[in-house]
Amino acid sequence: MAAVEAAVVPSSSLERDTAPVPRTAGTAAATAATSSATAAAAAVAAAARTGSEARVSKAAMATKLLSLSGVFAVHKPKGPTSAELLNRLKEKLLAEAGMPSPEWTKRKKQTLKIGHGGTLDSAARGVLVVGIGRGTKLLTSMLSGSKRYIAIGELGKATDTLDSTGRITEEKPYDKITQEDIEGILQKFTGNIMQVPPLYSALKKDGQRLSTLMKRGEVVEAKPARPVTVYSLSLQKFQPPFFTLDVECGGGFYIRSLVSDIGKELSSCANVLELTRTKQGPFTLEEHALPEDKWTIDDIAQSLEHCSSLLPAELALKKSKPEESNEQVLSCEYITLNETKREDDVIKSC
Repeated sequence: MAAVEAAVVPSSSLERDTAPVPRTAGTAAATAATSSATAAAAAVAAAARTGSEARVSKAAMATKLLSLSGVFAVHKPKGPTSAELLNRLKEKLLAEAGMPSPEWTKRKKQTLKIGHGGTLDSAARGVLVVGIGRGTKLLTSMLSGSKRYIAIGELGKATDTLDSTGRITEEKPYDKITQEDIEGILQKFTGNIMQVPPLYSALKKDGQRLSTLMKRGEVVEAKPARPVTVYSLSLQKFQPPFFTLDVECGGGFYIRSLVSDIGKELSSCANVLELTRTKQGPFTLEEHALPEDKWTIDDIAQSLEHCSSLLPAELALKKSKPEESNEQVLSCEYITLNETKREDDVIKSC
């Protein structure tokens, strides 16, 4: 019996020796520190991989942006000038491509060329044709064709800018003017006619825009009448004092001058209340003009491909060679073509 008891005691003692030993606060802290260090190292590694992937992605987008070449159209809203809208477009594209980046080398300097053809008034909306890359060289030749507008005029009020943004300079009665009266005079403004451009315009005197000189309060003489072409002109709606015109015209034509001249011909006065360019060259507002949420490198690439068929064969661009390196630094410039072919092209750099 004693032997049995002696055997039991060591067994009990063994069970006590192998029982879990409680961890001290120091041991727990050491374990936590080790886990934190491991997690931090993993996070750093993941961030490094993500950063590397982002740089590769940005470099690829930069290469794609610099390879874009051709002509496309955007939808210009009311408010910004054509030049301001072009800057907004350019900034969006540069931001998407992560350009310029201090991490890129200067082995190869690339230039992003982007420009618009045919100024659209800040108060107007509609199609604005844009050239990118070698497409900027096509703007003058391909946009010398017709443009189409829907204009809403207001009878009885004349302004210094010939539209609703200006100061009222004259008011005359319009209550006796009928739809037949307006339709009866439209033929006088159709075909090859002479037109005096507005003082508030992109036309220049001594290298400065007339509109800029007018805003400074300087005395500006009206430009002489010049030949312009109106291919079609029709009255779409008449609800006094408002009338809506559908106009198709050539380059250098001012809708504001047309509406003002119509008011004078009716022994009253008029100004432009709303103006929408629905077509510029072969580009239409409904089919081709990209809204601002589509101003991405991929969307513009697709638009360039879609719009290439609109170009005359002699203006079609040859496909450019792929870039040799992703290590590129960007300098950018844009070319702005003034409203008439008689003016020199203006090249601006940033």
